[in-house]
Amino acid sequence: FNKKVRPLLNQHCVECHGPKKQKGELRLDAKAFAFKGGHDGVAIKPGDSAGSPLFQRLTNPDDDQRMPPKGERLSTVQIQTIKAWIDAGAVWPESAEDRLATTDKRLDHWAWKAVQAAPPNASIDSLIGKELAAHSLQPSPEADRRTLIRRLSFDLLGLPPSPEETTAFITDASKDAYEHLVDRMLASPHYGERWARHWLDIAHYADTHGFERDKLRENAWRYRDYVVNALNDDKPYDQFLREQIAGDVIKPDDESATIATGFLAAGPWDFVGQAETKSPTLQRAARADDLDDMITQVMTSTCAISINCARCHDHKLDPISQQEYYSLWAVFAGTRRADREIESEAVRQAKAERAQINQQVGNLTHRLFELGGGGLDLADVVGGGDGSGNGTKGMGIDPRTGLAKKDGASFLTDVKPNEFVQSKLRYIDGVVIPGGGEPVVISSTGIKTPKISKTSASAWDAIRNGPVRSQDSTEIGAVNYNTPGHSLLGLHANAAITFDLRGIRKTWGDKPALFHAVAGYGGKAKSHADVQVFLDGKTVFNHAKLGAGDSATIDFDVPVTADFLTLMATDGGDGIGHDQVFFGDPRLQILAPGDAGAELAALTQERSALQAKLKALPVPPKVYAVVPDGVQAVSVLRRGDPEQPADKVQPGTISCLAGMKAALGDDHTPEGERRKHLAEWITNPVNPLTRRVIVNRLWHHHFGAGIVDTPSDFGLGGNKPSHPELLDWLAEELLHSGWSLKHMHKLMVMSATYRQSSKAHQAALAVDASNRLLWRMNPRRLEAESMRDAVLTVAGSLNPAMGGPGYRDFNYTEAYAPIYDYITADSAELWRRSIYRFVVRTTVQPLMTTLDCPNPANLTPSRIVTTTALQSLALMNNDFMLRQADHFAERLQRDAGADSTAQIRRAFNLAFAREPNAEELSAAVAFVKTDGLFALCRMLLNANEFAYVD
Repeated sequence: FNKKVRPLLNQHCVECHGPKKQKGELRLDAKAFAFKGGHDGVAIKPGDSAGSPLFQRLTNPDDDQRMPPKGERLSTVQIQTIKAWIDAGAVWPESAEDRLATTDKRLDHWAWKAVQAAPPNASIDSLIGKELAAHSLQPSPEADRRTLIRRLSFDLLGLPPSPEETTAFITDASKDAYEHLVDRMLASPHYGERWARHWLDIAHYADTHGFERDKLRENAWRYRDYVVNALNDDKPYDQFLREQIAGDVIKPDDESATIATGFLAAGPWDFVGQAETKSPTLQRAARADDLDDMITQVMTSTCAISINCARCHDHKLDPISQQEYYSLWAVFAGTRRADREIESEAVRQAKAERAQINQQVGNLTHRLFELGGGGLDLADVVGGGDGSGNGTKGMGIDPRTGLAKKDGASFLTDVKPNEFVQSKLRYIDGVVIPGGGEPVVISSTGIKTPKISKTSASAWDAIRNGPVRSQDSTEIGAVNYNTPGHSLLGLHANAAITFDLRGIRKTWGDKPALFHAVAGYGGKAKSHADVQVFLDGKTVFNHAKLGAGDSATIDFDVPVTADFLTLMATDGGDGIGHDQVFFGDPRLQILAPGDAGAELAALTQERSALQAKLKALPVPPKVYAVVPDGVQAVSVLRRGDPEQPADKVQPGTISCLAGMKAALGDDHTPEGERRKHLAEWITNPVNPLTRRVIVNRLWHHHFGAGIVDTPSDFGLGGNKPSHPELLDWLAEELLHSGWSLKHMHKLMVMSATYRQSSKAHQAALAVDASNRLLWRMNPRRLEAESMRDAVLTVAGSLNPAMGGPGYRDFNYTEAYAPIYDYITADSAELWRRSIYRFVVRTTVQPLMTTLDCPNPANLTPSRIVTTTALQSLALMNNDFMLRQADHFAERLQRDAGADSTAQIRRAFNLAFAREPNAEELSAAVAFVKTDGLFALCRMLLNANEFAYVD
């Protein structure tokens, strides 16, 4: 082997199958790798050269398949040498060369090593000064107070300081004036709003799913508010992380801990691939992307590990195996993203009471059926039954044809509005899709409704015994009508169904009846539908603009003379949107004579009272987060392909960190415990990454660049720290402070390094043009949110309301791919801080995107800053900017009266936190005289001094 075989392998194979390159994931430079094989399995089968893929490729007659692929081919003698070696047992004596090849040099990387203690009496300034001195550089002098308060205000609050705050600080002669200013800002609720934005960037948070069906997430905002509140409360960072990964397990009785798990669901989610497609292959592919996104977000945000690079093969740069990647899958494979009820003691009590009342309602309904000869469940009729409960759940009727329809459908084609179609199904006269604008025929005998308002004449799915396709909700108040003991007739506007009362009486006899149902709206969007019920074309019930959260009880007598009962839903003039109308417990109750009739009336009244009590019970709040979905087995996927599962894996994490165990359980470990173990592993003080990563992120946002300027990649593909001693000193300080982020903020902004002037010096530029050594402060441009918030603040428009659902600066239209049409934000509701914007993934906000607001589909550890002509044009001409300039002018007139000089002084103080100099004042007075105050305000909001910090 050593004399003949190894030289052949080294000469002809190692170039493509060695330490630098591993085609097919096969290495032939060392024994352990050679016998392990590659992604196609083992390459060498001792004693069987004919069955060994290595020998097969050496002798393949196809030039495209034969190895080596280029250069000199192996001779017949050399091939026979390999053959004889394999057939003789493929003996490979392990050498020092083999052992050295299996030593992973990548483990000797600074980031995997333990955090080092800093020299005694170290500080930010001493450690920065040490590097400056080594390069013969001097720190810059301290910035003036006007610059410092503006810098601090934007850094800690994301807002400009008021003229009054600026003046108070500049004139404060106390030696602790700056520290007191820092403390006040850290105590401000605006601090949480500012720094939550940075965290949401790396969580790629948004209020819609993204992908093809960018559906709304009505309850995602609660996670955003959790982040704001946690930062304002200075929740210890380790606790902050544990709650976001496994708060529902660690603190099951803490509402905020459950809300915190919205972090795991904050990213995009493929509704089509995971909810709509019927292809198991596409479902598995979508689920694979979902889990990849989840573990990438967790590991990137907390540990700055590019774990997703190991999805298809072992990581090419970092010592992370593909098996470790899928071990992290096993941690989260038992969860799925969904709206989740937020448990609390009050919610649990309400649930218990609801269950008790539902049982009582069920008993009453059963007795009512007995008294009325069984009654008639109209949802069951739609499902092909006779009204007694033997119909098929989910079965429907096509509103275009009147035929039974089992499969779900989305938007219907070949719609013929206002054309009644007779049905041959039992007890059903027919169906129609109302186009409106005129009376609509609703029976086989030609009976018409009164004039119906014009509709979009669009339709969705079938009329069903149960919810229609993609229905968001089947609840009215606290009652879920899609559960045992209840029934639900679902139809999506525009649709109508007419029941044949004549056929019903042939079975039930000529007896009067009562009709009862509760109408509800199954969608979540801010849309609505009109609901009407007709007897022989006469309106007996009409509810306009039934929307999310609305409901209406329907009760009326059905005389023996009535022939047709029609239930209709129309779109209310705003498109079909989420118009998933449903009728809960829709029943025809046949009245019994005599005493039974009296008892029936009393029981009906009792049931109505119980249903009213149900409706009054509090509805559990929800958050878009993760819900347990049972432990699921996970296998390594060859080349990341869900259709090529290989070896099964146990829950675990990466193994390259010294002193850290990678195992997080086994097949029997419950889903929640797996997440809990990972959260504990991430926040373990021994973990050298977690503390380094977060202090580096804080440094990045305060100084414009991190000590490691690849803040989400601390691996071998990232950059080395500019000040490694400082990074570790900060990491240790975080631990000593009890993981207090506010403590770390204060340390950084109190440093002389932070308080430096940003003025450049040619001599220093020649040594360190990128300012990695921090011989001055970095000037920075305001990011999109701070720019918008600053404009609103200066204009006097900012709405300070905190928390709650995000403001929607768009008109929403439901379609297969929802339409988000942005409008000018010119009302107080839309003037809230940008952190509260309802963020849409697929349709970005034009102004914010122009100002480099990142795509929420991506993890964004560091925002890209561009300078484009489009930005200048947008700030000058965008309708929002023009209107705010107008509001700014109105504010100046209120604040400073009619004196133009006073107005100009006030304008400069509001926009720049300073007085205009003599030249500026003279020019501004002349400008206002010729072009007006509005023009000056527009100019100030477009100035570099407004758009830049320092």
